Amino acid sequence: MAQSDKVLVVTGGSRGIGAACARLAARDGWAVCVNYASNRQAADEVVADIEAAGGVASAVQGDVSDAADVDRIFAGADAMGRVTGLVNNAGVVDLPGRVDELDAARLSRMWAINVTGSFLSAGRAIRRMSSKNGGAGGAIVNITSAAAKMGAPGSMVHYAASKGAIDSFTIGLALEVAGEGIRVNAVRPGLIDTDIHASAGDPDRMKRLVNDVPAKRIGTAEEVAEAVVWLLGDKASYTTGTTIEVSGGRAISP
Repeated sequence: MAQSDKVLVVTGGSRGIGAACARLAARDGWAVCVNYASNRQAADEVVADIEAAGGVASAVQGDVSDAADVDRIFAGADAMGRVTGLVNNAGVVDLPGRVDELDAARLSRMWAINVTGSFLSAGRAIRRMSSKNGGAGGAIVNITSAAAKMGAPGSMVHYAASKGAIDSFTIGLALEVAGEGIRVNAVRPGLIDTDIHASAGDPDRMKRLVNDVPAKRIGTAEEVAEAVVWLLGDKASYTTGTTIEVSGGRAISP
């Protein structure tokens, strides 16, 4: 495999928003490390799509909540060239439930994947990108959620809280590494047509909530990916600490 100076790690890149980001970034010239937790077939399909379009990609298994796995993911990316991009996309919604119905095990899993995984992945990326370490700089894009601003009462306060942590993480990290050649931004999706809610046992959630969206429709993973890839690229070179809303107005409506 030829070495690239534009390698992107996409965590949770085998499906949904992650897969859309991987495909679009490859078309924008990135060599893409497609991380997956367990679905190798789905990751291989994303890689095959990228390669069929003339791009470069590789699938690497790893659980972002496990430090050793994160090291393996980035070692796989290093084999492709210089890592200068990260999309912190891996996350879980989990089963809906009120706060008084949640146990410690469910909460621990949510924080481990959605929050700790983003911190670990960003840390590995910064070690490679930071000018303090001889890096050439880069860009990190975190995937947050409209739930962080709305709270998701009655069903997903735990998920909303985990994404609220990502909002704070984005701002703090952006300020921390801005002088080291690294930009950190986020994209906030609203109701997006993926299988994440079905996998959490609530396949009809989007249909129930679509009328609450000012735009009166569900968004696509590709629409989210367009914002992500713009933030990764040179056209966003003076943009850091920013969150782009891709929610049909839902995340900003009263």
